[in-house]
Amino acid sequence: MRLQYSIAGLSLASIAAATPFPHLKYRQNNSSTACAAVSASVATQTVSAGALPTVPAQLAYECITSVPLNKTAALTLINDVRPYFLWQSTTAYLKDPPKEYVEKIQDAVDVWGGLDVIEGKVKNGTFKNEYEFGWSLYRLLQSTHDGHFVYVPDVIGTVFNFGRPVPLVSVSEDGKKLPEAFVYPDILAASFGNATFTPSPITTINGQDAKEYLENWSQYGSLQDRDALYNNVFYELAVVSLGTSGSGMGTFSGGGRGRWVYPGAITELEFANGTKTTYTNFAKVLVEFDGITDGESLYQKLFTYPKPSETESTEAATTSPAATTATTTIAKATAAAASTPAPGYPPPVFRESHNLIGGYYIDESDYSDIAVLSVPSFVSLDAAEIPFQQVSEKFLAAARAAGKTKLIIDVSANGGGTILQGYDLFKQLFPHIEPYGATRFRAFESTDLIGSKLSEVAEGLPRTVDTDNETLLELEYDVVSSVFNYQTDIDVNGKNFENWDDKFGPQHHHNDNFTNIIRWNLSDILTPLNSGGIWVHGYRNLTNGTQPFKSEDIIVVTDGYCASTCTIFSELMRQQANVKYVALGGRPREGIIQAVGGVKGTNNFPWGTIQYYAQDTFNLSTPEEAAQLNKTELGSYWSDVPFYRAAPGTSLNVNFRDGIREGDDSEEQIPLHFQYEPADCRILYTKEMTVDVTNVWKAVADSAWGGKNRCVAGSLPGSNSTVPYRKHKRGTEFGRRAAETIEKRRQQWKSTMSIQDYPMDVFTDLRRSSLDGDAIMYP
Repeated sequence: MRLQYSIAGLSLASIAAATPFPHLKYRQNNSSTACAAVSASVATQTVSAGALPTVPAQLAYECITSVPLNKTAALTLINDVRPYFLWQSTTAYLKDPPKEYVEKIQDAVDVWGGLDVIEGKVKNGTFKNEYEFGWSLYRLLQSTHDGHFVYVPDVIGTVFNFGRPVPLVSVSEDGKKLPEAFVYPDILAASFGNATFTPSPITTINGQDAKEYLENWSQYGSLQDRDALYNNVFYELAVVSLGTSGSGMGTFSGGGRGRWVYPGAITELEFANGTKTTYTNFAKVLVEFDGITDGESLYQKLFTYPKPSETESTEAATTSPAATTATTTIAKATAAAASTPAPGYPPPVFRESHNLIGGYYIDESDYSDIAVLSVPSFVSLDAAEIPFQQVSEKFLAAARAAGKTKLIIDVSANGGGTILQGYDLFKQLFPHIEPYGATRFRAFESTDLIGSKLSEVAEGLPRTVDTDNETLLELEYDVVSSVFNYQTDIDVNGKNFENWDDKFGPQHHHNDNFTNIIRWNLSDILTPLNSGGIWVHGYRNLTNGTQPFKSEDIIVVTDGYCASTCTIFSELMRQQANVKYVALGGRPREGIIQAVGGVKGTNNFPWGTIQYYAQDTFNLSTPEEAAQLNKTELGSYWSDVPFYRAAPGTSLNVNFRDGIREGDDSEEQIPLHFQYEPADCRILYTKEMTVDVTNVWKAVADSAWGGKNRCVAGSLPGSNSTVPYRKHKRGTEFGRRAAETIEKRRQQWKSTMSIQDYPMDVFTDLRRSSLDGDAIMYP
């Protein structure tokens, strides 16, 4: 869809306190001069290419909390974000979620009630500064733990990103005992023989029990499942492979959503061996600080915008003071985000250049029949859509040619991306299965008015991309191919909708109204215009191939960071193909955990897209119709204040469509997002797995087919098998020679691995990325 004017992705947890950890509050005797001190510090720093100036976290926090609150502007922002909240598909279920969701996943959240509370606090003077207001608004959306529902106010994400100077890992001593937290550089030093000590587990953090502290901290993340959130606290190879487009080195050290949480002035770690270490936390400075002397001058430079009457379009948001100074700083730091080599990964058979997908073999004879497809993303990058698709095509063919009989698919760190990529990978694996993939969205006045008008206009237009008429082509993109045209998509039975009312419904579920069930029409000539510009295998010009692996010979493994498109893919794999799932890591607690821990909604909608549709409905209407429309909800989308007030490099998003399971015709029709789904097997991380990812894959292979049960909860069909699974086929001559060449490369890689291969400076920075997915949870 070309309508997406997002600023690029994020969110956090409740409505209450302005500081994340009240017990870390400190005296702010010099808060009036903090911003001047930041300015002076930045002026003296010379940073290398790709880096940003840093200051102590406490100084940054004192500076940002000295910015005065503009009550009028705050109330205007609250009023102007309300229309976009209407598009969030899950507000009724969030307020009153299923009992099992509350028991096992997250608490209920009253989004509309929370927004009213924030508005009341602005009016009665509860908030002492701009940061307290911005933090409360940010936390309201994040508390839903829906990674698609995002708004990051300027004061939260424009000026500083917070971090800690050391990443952690959570590992089990032997793969059976409950995991403990360690300093990751200690693990690396011991792994490469550079340590003169034995790494000791962390027992307390800032005087609090380490497990309790980390579980509490994990709740600031974007995922919904608590075990997946816990994993996201730590350094993980799959996450680091994505570079600045991923969650960095974990939320504890300032990656992902952790970059907006003030961690306190210091971090004190106490270890089981009795030693203590204290680190000074830092903040990255994202904007120019020339001329900044206090909170007031910072406000005037970065947080003043044109009055609503002076704005004309969402594009104006890109020229806000904050966006301008942030862009200048980024340009000085680096011209573009580079692809970070994937540490701890063996040489690939095939790899997409941004590490979005890669195919691997395991170099030991006991695993010679195993192929591994690593998929830490489903793209959301225009230049990578076709290369991504080609890597899976080529690798699956090469694996079969090399005689591989088993396939592990690793979707760790996968926050989604392009919807059709999820369908396409499924169809490459199971060409004979027709994917179901049911969705729906809220049926309310705005969606009805837009759908009625776009469907009316589209009825007089052909469904084609074969035209030299630029006006017609524009209408094909923006109107004819739109979900708001009833001719787009198919119904629950795979049939065309007869008219807009047939598509819109509404159907009443859980005290809210929704459309009838909608499914993708993968044969439609305009479908690629809606998602990534690609065709799915088995439709139109991409013919079906032969199924490369049997269902029982495929295992999917994940760290729980599987969201959006990844959940679409997983629903197809588990429900329609009966593929088993392995979940890694999790909290230091006994029992099974979920495999899919991110948002299970099936389509994020940028607020810019919503505004575009609303305004386009006016443009397609007669003057008389437009006058009437202006008296409806659609008259609420003219203000650009929400876009000016959003931090540059962040997304403004809602979860537009729910995922609905095939066969669910119940009265409640509970979205997939609110359903608890345990993995088939849980495997704990070990120290070796945090250094060499092939140790993860071997543990999965052992449990699935090797008769060596590494599952600490749940089981796989081959866990207790006494029959060796290693029946390696000879393969073709070409495939065998290729595998031998790859094995030599892996041997060389292992012999040259060193501690320097593991970067300690990977931080999330979406301002340097071009992510633009239609089902993506931005980190």
